[in-house]
Parts: sequence; structure tokens; C-alpha cells
Amino acid sequence: MTSHMNQPFYLRIILALLMASSYSISARAQTYPTDDAVIKQMWELGVENSQTRTLAHELLDVIGPRLSGTAGLSDAQDWALSKYEEWGIPARKEEYGTWIGWEQGILHVDMISPRVTSLEAELLAWSPGTDGPIEGYITVPPADLSTENVEEWLSSIKGKFVLTSRPEAMCRARQELEEYARPETVERLRDDRRQSSTDWNNRLRPIGDFRSRDARLDSAGVAGLISSRWSGGWGVNKVFSTSSRRAVAVDISCEDYGLLYRLAQSGHTPRLRIEAEANYLGTVPMFNVIGEIRGSEKPDEYVLLGAHLDSWHAATGATDNGTGTLTMLEAMRILRTAYPNPKRTIIVGHWGGEEQGTIGSGSFREDHPEVMDGLQVAFNQDNGTWRFERIEGQGFLASAAHLPKWMAVVPTEISSHITLEVPGAQNNGGSDHTSFLCAQAPSFRLQSPYDEYRQYTWHTNRDTLDKIVFDDLAENATLAAMLAYMASEDPTKMDRSLANLPVSLRSSQPRSWPNCRAPRRSSQ
Repeated sequence: MTSHMNQPFYLRIILALLMASSYSISARAQTYPTDDAVIKQMWELGVENSQTRTLAHELLDVIGPRLSGTAGLSDAQDWALSKYEEWGIPARKEEYGTWIGWEQGILHVDMISPRVTSLEAELLAWSPGTDGPIEGYITVPPADLSTENVEEWLSSIKGKFVLTSRPEAMCRARQELEEYARPETVERLRDDRRQSSTDWNNRLRPIGDFRSRDARLDSAGVAGLISSRWSGGWGVNKVFSTSSRRAVAVDISCEDYGLLYRLAQSGHTPRLRIEAEANYLGTVPMFNVIGEIRGSEKPDEYVLLGAHLDSWHAATGATDNGTGTLTMLEAMRILRTAYPNPKRTIIVGHWGGEEQGTIGSGSFREDHPEVMDGLQVAFNQDNGTWRFERIEGQGFLASAAHLPKWMAVVPTEISSHITLEVPGAQNNGGSDHTSFLCAQAPSFRLQSPYDEYRQYTWHTNRDTLDKIVFDDLAENATLAAMLAYMASEDPTKMDRSLANLPVSLRSSQPRSWPNCRAPRRSSQ
């Protein structure tokens, strides 16, 4: 592997200056129709005759959420295999490990005193269920909880529902508050939120850290754990998992959680009734779904398209990562028809276990060194709806030569709104492209706008099919197919020389290239 230190001195100086400013170039292309017959057919297949609506309905409405260890993920993998079989694309499931099997049924959460109302709630992933409806009063960790009195408090909470999250004073989306409220009101609410966060963390610290707290409360005999992880928007919470293995654990909406807290603080202690169906199914195998169109001239060199198929469970995982899954599935359909005999082998990976730490893609890296050695480029997609707006070269010097060349044939209807940032500063992480980037294999993320996704659909109870912008999804899938085509046709294999990364604000030293971590292959 060649590093930037082996480059000519003048080139290193130029690249260092470019990296300091993280320069960008806008992709330019000829207007459609193009003279390239393959690109033209891809446009017709992907934009004019997109199959994404039908595929989205089958995956998101019919199959639904795809949590690791559940039948939903297994059903989605079998569905993907059936699509590839229908299109004549060889595909397989590759086992990479195991996880805890879990099945969720119905959930009812009701406040039955001081008045009766049903609450908006979601069961946390891998939570136990209840044996029929259970009832109990709410309890709140006291403000004076300390290491000296925590055992006494723990002995008093058996059979109660414990509030474990800091309550929000207001569940109004920040952008409306900042637009319409008085500046002094906004500032006061920010100050109050910061202080309440500090106070709440001090309350919980004697119980244990974030990872051990649920288990300790569970061992104290509580009836259930009640949390609320507000996502900063109207009616939307982020819903994750619990380490409890006896007491039911639920997330309650920001608004309803605040109600429970206020009633408890005022002496009108709420009583809850919860019925939750959930079963543990032992240890189950975990898989990636791998599709492949074999290369005709350079079969041992690879173009890799990727997106994770697993999701969280509170909604249907439409934008995290149903849209990425559909992008790559549709791209392979387009490629199979418009480019059936690629020069390099084109692989698609529908990864499992991304939400538990990029497990599926990391396992593929470890299990397929021949793909890593022969990788021309990987493209990954994992952040919501909207058009792709940016592709970063992730610190590879050669990205400045290859990415603009590949984008040059893309119709301007797609390319004109995409910025290429080369060689790039590795500004976007946290998804499966990093599983290959850490091995210094060229792996790029197809990036869509982030803010609204983070606030409203990323890991939330509102991540459903209606949030998808299908015009954008069709273009994204078509672009993925076009990039795979151009990368396969490129006569030159991408060089892996590395650029200087920016200086870290923490250390004041140049950032180092990320290291690969061994993927966690079981839930134990």
C-alpha cells in the first residue's frame, strides 16, 4: 500500500493545500440524451420505468421492520433472493454469525389513574414481554439519590415502573420554536434543558452507567422500565434496545412521558397497565445477501454496491435503510438488463447487523480478502430519501482522477446537483463504507441531505414508506447503476495512494487513517 509520503514533494504540497480547504468540484455532464447507449438504456429503465414503488411496498409495507434476530430480517433476505432469481442474477445468503432470536407481538400501554388514557409507546428491541396485562405505579429516581442510599431505594421499587429518561419541558420542534418564540424564551429553554440534563444524569449515576443501568433495575424486581428518547421533532422518538431480560422495557412518546413525570412530581402518582407480547427464540444465524454479475474480462476485480438491509423496529425502516436497499436492488436490475456482461465483476451486498456496529459488512471484509485485494471501488448508500448531493473521495488521491471521469457521462438532470469532494477528508462515517475504508480499499458513500433525516426518520417511530421521495429514489438507483458501469469499464484500476487527512481539532495533529475492528459476530 502506497502512502502520501511516497508522492513527489511538489505533489504532496499541492495536495496538502487542497486538503486544508477540502476543495469541491461540481460534476459536469452532457445533457441527456447521451451518445452512450448503455447510459441511455439505464435512464430508460431506472428513471422512466422505475420499479422502486412496487419494491418499496413489498419490502416496507408487507414485510416491515427488519431487526437483527427477527423473522422480519429473515423474510426480507429471502425476498431479496427471490427478486434476484426473478431477474436472472445469481445471489446467495452468506452466514457470518449469530444473534438473539426475538419475536414481538402486540403492545398496549395505558395510564389507568389519576385518569384513563392510552399512551403512545414502542417496545424496546429484545425486551421481555409480560405474562398478560401487568399494573404498577410510576416511580422516579429521587434527586438526592447517592451511592450511600441507592441500595435502600432499589429495595423500594419492586413491582413499580421506573422512569429512566430525562423529561422534556417542551416537545416542540426546535425550528418552529426558534422562528416564532422570543429570543429570550429560546435561550431560557436552552439553559433549562442543559441544567435538567445535568441534574438528571446526577440522579441516575448511582444506579450505574448507561450500559448497566437497565440490568440493575431489572434485578431489583421492577415491573418495567419506561424511557423516552425524543428526536427533537413533532411526535418522533428514537427507539433502540434494552439489556433487561425480565422486566418489560418500553419507550413512551415525549408528550406522554412528560405527562407521567409531571403527575408523579405533583403527587398524583400515575398507575400504568402494560400488556406486551414478546418471545425469545434462542440463537439464530445471521446472514448477508450477496448478488453477483460475473466479470467478462477482469473477473477478479470488483465493483461493490452496498446497503444494509437490517433496521430498527419501531417503524418500517423506510429511510434507514429501506431506501438504500432499494437503490442497490434496483441498480442491479438496471445493470442486469443494460450491462449484462461487465468487464469487472459487480457485487451487491445487502448487509446484516449494521445497526449493531457494521457487523455484516465487516464480516464480509474479513471473509473475502480476494474482494478487498481486487476491489476497484465500493459505493454504499445509507441516509434517507432526497437526491444524492455529494460524493466524497474519502482521502484517496486517485478519486480526483476517477470520480469526475465516471460522472462525466451521467445526464445533467442527475449530475448537476451533485458535488464531488476530492480527494476528501473522510467527513462522513458511521456506516458500512467504513468497513472497507479501514482496509484502505476505495469505498465511497453516496450522500443525501442529512438534517431532516437525523431529526425525523433516523432510528425513529416515524420511518415509514410515506417519507420516501420516489422521484429522487429512482434517480439515485439509476446513478448507482451508471457509476458501477463506468467503474467496471474504466481501463485503469484505482490506485490506493492516500492523501493527507485534515488536522484533528482535539489533538492538533493530522488525523490518522481509521483502523479495522473485528466485527462482533454474536450477541453474547
